[in-house]
Amino acid sequence: MSKESGLKSDNKQGKTTGEARPAEKRWTAARKQEAVLRLLRGEALDSLSRELGVEAYRLAEWRERALGGIDASLRERHTVDARQLEHEAALKRIGELSMENELLRERCRRQERPLGKTKSSR
Repeated sequence: MSKESGLKSDNKQGKTTGEARPAEKRWTAARKQEAVLRLLRGEALDSLSRELGVEAYRLAEWRERALGGIDASLRERHTVDARQLEHEAALKRIGELSMENELLRERCRRQERPLGKTKSSR
C-alpha cells in the first residue's frame, strides 16, 4: 500500500488496483462498546461486520465479553475496603474512649477529687 496515494498494491512491483482503502482506526474501548451496543440493539452481525470492517467472529467475541462483564458486575456483592473497616473501627473505639473519659471526669468531679489522686495518696 502506498502511503501517499492510499491505494492497494497488486504485487511486489507496486502496481495499484485503484481501490482506495479506508484509513485504519484503532479500536478503542469506546468504539468497541458502540459496536457491541449496536449488536445488542438488534443490528445484524454480518452487516455490521461489513460496515465496520471487523471480522464477525471478533464482533461476536466483543459481545460475549461485554455480556460476561455485565453478568459479573451484577453478581458481585458490594465489597468494603479493609482500610475503611479499620477506619470505622478506630472511630468507634475513639468514641468509646471519649465517653469513658467523660464519665470518669464526671465521677471525679462528683467526688471532688482531682484526676490521678487516689484515697491512699491523701
